[in-house]
Amino acid sequence: MQSLLLRYATPFITGLFLVSLISGLALFFHIGPSGFHGMHEILSLALILPFALHLWKNWRPMTAYFTRAPMAVALGVSALAGAAFLLPAGGEDRAGGPPQFAVAQMLLQASPSVAAPALGLTGAELEARLTAAGFVTTGAPSLHEIATAAGRSDAALLAALARNP
Repeated sequence: MQSLLLRYATPFITGLFLVSLISGLALFFHIGPSGFHGMHEILSLALILPFALHLWKNWRPMTAYFTRAPMAVALGVSALAGAAFLLPAGGEDRAGGPPQFAVAQMLLQASPSVAAPALGLTGAELEARLTAAGFVTTGAPSLHEIATAAGRSDAALLAALARNP
């Protein structure tokens, strides 16, 4: 069994890398079906096992790389490239995630009457939509607090607002 796994480690690394490459490019350029996202994430995780087997199989030659400068340079540059994506963009904290999440959070902090025009609704229409979805809108100063008072998530409230009556 060990021989079988080791024999297939490098071919699976190659195959899964190609899948990751193609799906990653499609995601970067926003082309192709939505299934590329899950494919990229899950099969990139599946790449871990053949990579570990490949390292095990080739451990002695791999250790020779660690005695030379190119491995140190490559690992250092890779770490810096990865770290660049973790730094705040434009001096702002990116903990809120993608911009659409930040906008959703701003909307959730607004009162129904303030949020309604942004959704193309009147305050009364927004409150009617929320009431129909089981939310109590009286007395809550923000959409987030309406969701919290109903014991439901912000996502459930946003889903209720997104539905066409």
